[in-house]
Amino acid sequence: MQVLTVNENEAGQRLDKLLSKYLNLAPKSFLYKMMRKKNVTLNGKRCEGSEKLQLSDKITLFLSDETIDKFSNIAFNAKPEIRAPKPGNHKSGVAADPLVGLDIIYEDNHILIVNKPAGILSQKAKDSDYSLVEQSINYLIESRHIRVEQLRTFRPSVCNRLDRNTSGLVIVGKSLAGLQIMSEVLKDRSIHKYYQCIVSGKILEKQVIAGFLKKEEGKNQVRICQKEEEGSSPIMTEYVPLAANESYTLLQVTLITGRTHQIRAHLSSIGHPIAGDYKYGVESVNKFVKQQYGVRSQLLHSWKLVMPKLPEPLDYLSGKCFTAPLPGSFVKVMEGEGLHGCL
Repeated sequence: MQVLTVNENEAGQRLDKLLSKYLNLAPKSFLYKMMRKKNVTLNGKRCEGSEKLQLSDKITLFLSDETIDKFSNIAFNAKPEIRAPKPGNHKSGVAADPLVGLDIIYEDNHILIVNKPAGILSQKAKDSDYSLVEQSINYLIESRHIRVEQLRTFRPSVCNRLDRNTSGLVIVGKSLAGLQIMSEVLKDRSIHKYYQCIVSGKILEKQVIAGFLKKEEGKNQVRICQKEEEGSSPIMTEYVPLAANESYTLLQVTLITGRTHQIRAHLSSIGHPIAGDYKYGVESVNKFVKQQYGVRSQLLHSWKLVMPKLPEPLDYLSGKCFTAPLPGSFVKVMEGEGLHGCL
């Protein structure tokens, strides 16, 4: 027999939904049968599964430990072997190797804001991947913010995603409220996100550019078109030059819409590809920044987040601004090209 006490990350959902997470290998027919036979009760009473759970509710499983173990599985990747950090790749003093540790910008009971280095996935694409999600969960377990068994019913996760080789701010939901509220303001774009990038060519004027973005079938790539095509989505991107020489420009970029690879593809389509971008960039530019500055990924960094007005229990974050230091390789190109004036 086991007794589960509903916590703040579990309250508000249906009982059958929580049971399907806790006994995630059990067929739904088994769960409903156990409720009908009162082998599963809610606050000592018979239940149907449609009940909405409240904080501190008691769910009693009149099942053997062997049965519970048979029908439950906490799929979680243990931390892989940590490699030695690569020297000199991160100006803020945190190693650039994605397996060394989290570069935490901010943390409270509901969220983490992390400065993701280039080279690590936000979420894993296949089972063998080790992404920022697993890295964050490992941190939360090791720092005793969560216990492994709590992963049965709630898994912390990222609220926004960056491309593998894009660095910068990622929000991680530590609690259900944190995950839900942050995901919602990212979805409705009420949160303001600002990027910095170094592009090929000289840009002197602020501009808002528009077009349509279409995913290329069978490729992890998109195409920008000026007229609407079947399957395309409208996009708008704003950029402001911060510094420029004859060959490169440091830009602040704001996504008015948020689509896959939007910044990279949109800037490339107007003749200003991001330096170090091997998917949408120019080979000669990428070769130069690699040889001259050791750049191996696009110089695109999600550097600032400004929170909108938020509901409880995250209302204390309303209006707050968070910034992430630029990666060392980014700063090295700025200094080498004389691109000063970073905000």
